[in-house]
Amino acid sequence: MTVSRVINHEASVREDTRKVVQAAIEQLNYSPNRAARSLAGASQLRIALLYTNPSASYLSEFLMGCLEEASHSDVHLVVERCAFGEDEEEVIRRLTNSGIDGFLLPPPLCDEKPLLELLRQLDSRAVLVGPGTADAEDWAVMIDEYQAAYDMTNHIIALGHKRIGFVIGNPHQTASGQRLTGYLDAMAAAGLDVPEGLVRQGLFTYRSGIDAAMYLLDQSDPPTAIFASNDDMAAAAVAVAQRRHLDVPLDLTVCGFDDTPIASTIWPELTTIRQPIHEMASKALEMLATELRAERSGKPSDPVHLKLDYSIVRRQSDSAPGLARKVWGASRQEG
Repeated sequence: MTVSRVINHEASVREDTRKVVQAAIEQLNYSPNRAARSLAGASQLRIALLYTNPSASYLSEFLMGCLEEASHSDVHLVVERCAFGEDEEEVIRRLTNSGIDGFLLPPPLCDEKPLLELLRQLDSRAVLVGPGTADAEDWAVMIDEYQAAYDMTNHIIALGHKRIGFVIGNPHQTASGQRLTGYLDAMAAAGLDVPEGLVRQGLFTYRSGIDAAMYLLDQSDPPTAIFASNDDMAAAAVAVAQRRHLDVPLDLTVCGFDDTPIASTIWPELTTIRQPIHEMASKALEMLATELRAERSGKPSDPVHLKLDYSIVRRQSDSAPGLARKVWGASRQEG
């Protein structure tokens, strides 16, 4: 699916993809260069963004980064859904035969080893975006997932929390393992135990966040803080807490990861790790286009792992533990 097919209202575009692409186009006020559009298939680079079942907020941010870079460079962007279980070789060969020069692979496709091996076998250039780790022969744009999770855990510990629950992301994504290890190492460095009941598997989905938060809060000694591996699961934890009449953050601190739009549209707004998704997508497209042109001129470069900065964005969902009890006690004394 090319972005131009959404712009031109072609009926063959999947409705879910159309909505996400259209939202990104409107937010960015994207207007494709008409001359460049008329030259599609000529000297212009054709780059395919492959995706499979991402969160809508992540894909929207990613698309905006790609569209922004493509709008002022000679790149024709193709957006193609590549679902697990499909004949990936058929999809890749079809795209390559249609004139695709290279591929962008956001999560979770950036971690799908059979797909990466297939692209190598076909000598197709790809840039991975957001993997927890990448092989030496891969081009990748990422953040330090481990250190980001370590820093967020330390932030929660510095608030005074000792029982910090953790919700793991999709087990098939390397970023999930890096974030879990960062949390575990920060807890160990602070001398804090992590019993089995403090860690629960999630899938980076809101529904899995509901299940994980219910499990954590059902413990006989529940955590005073929950650190979820992405914002969707953190938002779910906030919802579970509120259903149980727990105040976030006075009764329960909740922190997320990514800083996708949901982090600032729920209440309380989430304290989270800001992963620069827009910039990662833009840099990945720029990197891929530069390398493809270098290869055309006979001057290919060695693979690069570009690490971008992350930051902790503090909002209203975190506080010292037991603050609700302290506030209640103070109000009674004043009365």
